Amino acid sequence: MGPFSSENCAGFWQIKAVLVMWAVAVLASFSESKCEFKAIFNFGDSNSDTGGFWAAFPAQSGPFGMTYFKRPAGRASDGRLVIDFLAQALGFPFLSPYLQSIGSDFRHGANYATLASTVLLPYTSLFVSGISPFSLAIQLNQMKEFKDRVHEFSSTDTAVNFTTKQTRHSAHLPSLNVFGKSLYTFYIGQNDFTSNLAAIGIEGVKQYLPQVTAQIAGTIQELYGLGGRTFMVLNLAPVGCYPAFLVELPHNSSDLDMFGCVVSYNNAVSDYNNMLRDTLRHTRQALPNASIVYVDVHSVMLELFRHPTLHGLRYGTKACCGYGGGAYNFNPKVYCGNKKEINGRIAIATACSDPQNYVSWDGIHATEAANKLVTWAILNGSYSEPPFSFYEICDLKPLY
Repeated sequence: MGPFSSENCAGFWQIKAVLVMWAVAVLASFSESKCEFKAIFNFGDSNSDTGGFWAAFPAQSGPFGMTYFKRPAGRASDGRLVIDFLAQALGFPFLSPYLQSIGSDFRHGANYATLASTVLLPYTSLFVSGISPFSLAIQLNQMKEFKDRVHEFSSTDTAVNFTTKQTRHSAHLPSLNVFGKSLYTFYIGQNDFTSNLAAIGIEGVKQYLPQVTAQIAGTIQELYGLGGRTFMVLNLAPVGCYPAFLVELPHNSSDLDMFGCVVSYNNAVSDYNNMLRDTLRHTRQALPNASIVYVDVHSVMLELFRHPTLHGLRYGTKACCGYGGGAYNFNPKVYCGNKKEINGRIAIATACSDPQNYVSWDGIHATEAANKLVTWAILNGSYSEPPFSFYEICDLKPLY
């Protein structure tokens, strides 16, 4: 039972106080410890994309980034993502997208995630248009190329400037030994699950989900061969609670639970998550020298959607940025930040003035506020299998 479960919740501020006091106590106990991680390499979709998609296809506009960056920053949120908070807690700068050609710094890792990415290759999954070409297999190939380049530049930098100990080529690259001391994170799979739900239904989607979990496991095994030893896989959030899917996916009122979420979709996600957990258990047995951690983001997000007020939020299944107002504030014809003529009138999907009170930013993705709460759950290890507390191995920086 974790700190976000409704049975143990007495209110957000009480939870926060307990977490802060507990964190301080743990940090004091491990004040002499050194964090084992030197970098993060992330694989994912829009839930962890820090600008890869918009580097490849520049077009993002406001109000994205309004809370933290005060401008669009390549993230599908009003501010920081879970991967941003993880990097921040470990004392790293935000992860640079692998596809970003200007201003990138890869000394503490790289981010291969791009919006709309899938685990399976699009042409093998019957996917509709709108899917990123950067599937997990492509992201893995990018990682391999990245490691080769690090070795290449390191081997050619024998005649370095002995004052700076770096050349203009290697100044923003990690050291050769970083790959075995890094955290490899996965936050991907949502698009594999949702892209075909309307077309082929839950039973149709379930037919290829074993391929999805197998592909993730296979990617971990390949990264293990590249030197990776610590892997963290985040499961799928309850898509049946997201405003966009509540509006777009077919369902009837009898399929809604008391919190307004679609039961059948959330049950299907739970089935996938159980399959993923079992697959990772087998992978753990095959790679006994690796640490493979399954993170139950689903339970955390479900709790936030069901009981937002217990965690300092106000709105669960309503989007902050959207058009139409109502229970969901989401219209698929006018996505967050866009405008379109509807019935002779210009409709503009604007953002609320208080995203810190929402779980959902744009109907599909989480707000910075929700992402921070998810990160706290990850850091304390209470939603990890096997239990994995960052506080026990790292001197963490505070989240602000």
